[in-house]
Amino acid sequence: MPDFDQADEAVINEPFAKANRLRPGDTFKALLNGKQRTLKIVGVALSPEFIYAIGPGDLVPDDRRFAVIWMSERVLAGLFDLEGAFNAVSIRLLRDARADRVIERLDAILARYGGTGAYTRKDQFSHAFLNAELTQLDAMRRVIPPIFLLVSAFLINMILTRVIALEREQVGLLKAIGYGPLPIAIHYVKFVLVIAAIGIAIGFAMGAWLGQGMTRLYAEFFHFPFLIFRNDASTYVIAGVVSATAAVTGAVRAVMQILRLAPAVAMQPPAPPRYNRGLASLIHTRLPLSQMTIMSLRHMARWPMRSAVTTLGIALGIALLVTALLSFDSVEEMIDVAFYKTDRQHATIGFNEVAHIRAIDAVRRLPGVMRVEPLRTVAVRLRNEHYVRKLSIIGKPVNMDLSRVLDANLSSIELPSHGIVVDERVAELLRLKPGDMVHVEVLEGQRVQRRIRVANVVTSYLGLSAYMDLDALADLLDEGPRISAAHLAYDPRQEAALFAEIKSTPAFTSISLQKRSISRFRATIEQNINYMVTVYVTLATIIAFGVVYNSTRIQLSEHAREIASLRVLGFTRNEVSRVLLTELVLVLMIAVPLGWLIGYGFGWLLIQAFSSDLYRVPFTIERATYAKASLVVIAATLASALIVRRRVNRLDLISVLKTRD
Repeated sequence: MPDFDQADEAVINEPFAKANRLRPGDTFKALLNGKQRTLKIVGVALSPEFIYAIGPGDLVPDDRRFAVIWMSERVLAGLFDLEGAFNAVSIRLLRDARADRVIERLDAILARYGGTGAYTRKDQFSHAFLNAELTQLDAMRRVIPPIFLLVSAFLINMILTRVIALEREQVGLLKAIGYGPLPIAIHYVKFVLVIAAIGIAIGFAMGAWLGQGMTRLYAEFFHFPFLIFRNDASTYVIAGVVSATAAVTGAVRAVMQILRLAPAVAMQPPAPPRYNRGLASLIHTRLPLSQMTIMSLRHMARWPMRSAVTTLGIALGIALLVTALLSFDSVEEMIDVAFYKTDRQHATIGFNEVAHIRAIDAVRRLPGVMRVEPLRTVAVRLRNEHYVRKLSIIGKPVNMDLSRVLDANLSSIELPSHGIVVDERVAELLRLKPGDMVHVEVLEGQRVQRRIRVANVVTSYLGLSAYMDLDALADLLDEGPRISAAHLAYDPRQEAALFAEIKSTPAFTSISLQKRSISRFRATIEQNINYMVTVYVTLATIIAFGVVYNSTRIQLSEHAREIASLRVLGFTRNEVSRVLLTELVLVLMIAVPLGWLIGYGFGWLLIQAFSSDLYRVPFTIERATYAKASLVVIAATLASALIVRRRVNRLDLISVLKTRD
């Protein structure tokens, strides 16, 4: 740590040091109280309150441009002429203390000293963001894995039902020679458990590998000094038991159906289906369809439940892919609204302290500046009955264009001359609607308290926001026209000169660049989402292929005798293949829109679970997402069709047509 009497020693945070390749012994320049000083790095540190450190006006961390610097308290107080002063205090509460009562008393004590309001650790920004990230993981845990387990159980039931139907004669024989229902049922359960055990073993290995990768990702993103991936035996036991239970659950219904048959009935082949003049015949009379197509339609009509189950299985595969892929659509919508429809400025300059509106003229004279919009932010506490939230009111001019406020239809609105505008999340938390009165307690300056009418509820996906007309906010604060920052648009060709001027101006404390925020936001979101989405897309693709292939393969086993008979009668391989493939295509045509509908519902549940005070992900699904999910399943269907066609070509007609004595 810096020596208490060394004026040029400083410790910097590790992310900034890594991003700028700084080490102890290096020097850098900093603007302190309007004067530029050269500081020597004596240490690199991590601190829990800055695991998610963002600069003024930024939305995500930018480690290259934002630093946390620690200096000697004595030296820093001297530089700012603040000996014996402090501007923040951390408090540890007794075990039985109530945080709300302590905060109430603290605010009363510190109000006359300029206190802006105490808050608990859960509202500290780094803690809140990490907690929101863990909440997001918990939401994915509660929504996505149950969907996969449900589909897996469904797939097992679908396959085992058809496998048992093909073996009904053997089951009847076993029952006839004395085997009871329980040993036969256990046989099929063991069959399922052996397959499940192989899958569980693969899942253990893949889960450990993916878990370690995610642990490293979180350690790097949040700059933890260390983060350990724990291979707890209980985790593997729970995962194995849940997976095995899902598999057995899918098998039980299939096993129970065959066990209900009497031995004499089970030993007999199933009665041949009785085809009546129905929908297929009606279609045939109206449309010029081939006999092979009619055979497929009649087969589907004869076993509607079987066709429905296959259709639902394929639809669930599409739904899982839609659910996994919609994250990208929602993030793109979020970026479009936040950076292109709401905040469209090139940069935002923060002032050292609240300035008169005339300061905007100095900003206009900066090199390359083309347009400027002032803004004023003030910390407040909004209260509606017992619902309370601490946030900032943002004052904007009437003719705002660089940074706009959008309504529910994402159209720009004009702030009213009286009243306050809140975003949807604030309205939800405080139970507010247009026309309601909300109590506003200003946490700075003269600490004014007033009741103000809610004029409108608007859309915002980031943070908790409230807006007022700049003049109306000045009236609320009982002060003249003041601003705390300015949005600006500038000529990129004069960017270097503009930045040099800003760095040399003591009145400016920060500058946030919109293009930099967009690139960092994309990188941050993609780093967090891509990892998990890739895993879920892979699993969804495997399940979709499994549903399609197994359904087609079992249909081939069921119709092997009919196909062989058609071949002997002179039908070509192409013609007999059409019997199976036409049915597969028809099922796929029904499954695709059904999968879109189910995926829409799954996606809505997932997005709702992601919402927090820090950000809200909009629920958006692009047409391309439906198309991508459908193309994956169509590709799986095509691969299955090629495999089945190959098996049809290799069908041994003599062995298939043999009849047991």
